[in-house]
Amino acid sequence: IFTACLLFFLSTMSLVCVSRHLGLIWVAIEATTLSSAPLIYFHRHHRSLEAAWKYLLICSVGIALALLGNFFLAVAASAPGRAPIPLVVEALVAAGKSLDPMWLQAAFIFLLVGYGTKMGLAPMHTWLPDAHSEAPAVVSALLSGCLLNSAFLALLRAFQVLNAAGMRDFAQSLLLAFGLISLLFAAVFIIGQTDYKRLLAYSSVEHMGILAFGIGIGGLGTWGSLLHTLNHSLTKAMLFLVAGNIYLATHTKQMRGVGGLGHQMPMTGTLWLLGLFAITGAPPFGPFISEFTILRAAFHTGHYYAATAMLFLLAVIFIAMSGGMINMVQGQPRRGLGPGAVVGGADGLPAPVSESTLTILPPLLLALLVLILGLYLPPTLSQLLAQGAGLLTGSVRP
Repeated sequence: IFTACLLFFLSTMSLVCVSRHLGLIWVAIEATTLSSAPLIYFHRHHRSLEAAWKYLLICSVGIALALLGNFFLAVAASAPGRAPIPLVVEALVAAGKSLDPMWLQAAFIFLLVGYGTKMGLAPMHTWLPDAHSEAPAVVSALLSGCLLNSAFLALLRAFQVLNAAGMRDFAQSLLLAFGLISLLFAAVFIIGQTDYKRLLAYSSVEHMGILAFGIGIGGLGTWGSLLHTLNHSLTKAMLFLVAGNIYLATHTKQMRGVGGLGHQMPMTGTLWLLGLFAITGAPPFGPFISEFTILRAAFHTGHYYAATAMLFLLAVIFIAMSGGMINMVQGQPRRGLGPGAVVGGADGLPAPVSESTLTILPPLLLALLVLILGLYLPPTLSQLLAQGAGLLTGSVRP
């Protein structure tokens, strides 16, 4: 069941990426919900059951609102005396100036709330901390690193249409507001968080806010936002895989129950620290480049208050995440680890835990990719991002 649902989940997210019809994108987004819910319930615990039902209910309400958005978009594309325009991105963009502006604005609001729910934008994010926390590590990595981006892509398709219709400012103002609200919610809930998987989940809410913020800024911020989708996916997938290794060794998701990873699990502890600095936007990792680009665009376009608020919230999140995560690595080693641990070394502390290559290599490779993207951005990738940003807001040069 796990393998079948996992393959179906991957297929539905792939369908979102290749679809050009907004109706088909909606079907694919709904299918991602149905295919991933059993994966969240994998551990058969009452908390995982609650998380799965919350995920199904909240995301189904969101996708229903997105369906209304598609209906409104169809009305905006219909006019007396002419054939209706199909809900294909290219056709809608080509006919952008002839679309009904009132229905188009209503459509974008519903699509933003609907797909924003699946994307994890606050305050529609309430399913995300439970689902990411209770799912197995590999599923959490896919939820945060791939599923949220799929919903973001669906939202960008709608943004293309509004941009072609001359309503870019309307769409960007909404995205900018939701981006800052998401950053604020993430900062509030990360402070004092005791569950390290929920901590990573609220970090995903933060970074979805950064993506929306970048698109809301426009210009170079759009390019930075697209780059940040890649940086966040790689970094958060790495962190969730490392979190899975920690849980296998300690059998607890509470940060106070984990300590001394640097002594007992040196590779895991090192990757955990590297992931902390990467996900909080510290140099020389990839997220630093994309976040710096978005902030640079914000100051360049005169969004001084928004940029200052973003900087302040990022600083709060960095401080809040650092305290608990660093203590997990450098704190006092805990006794009573799971299978593979030997208690009672020469120093009276639990002996190091065996770390297999199969559990270390995947997050290590992801960490190396994040580091490389912070030091060197391949020209081909930069050009692809510029082309994508150009489709959204016009010609963009990084």
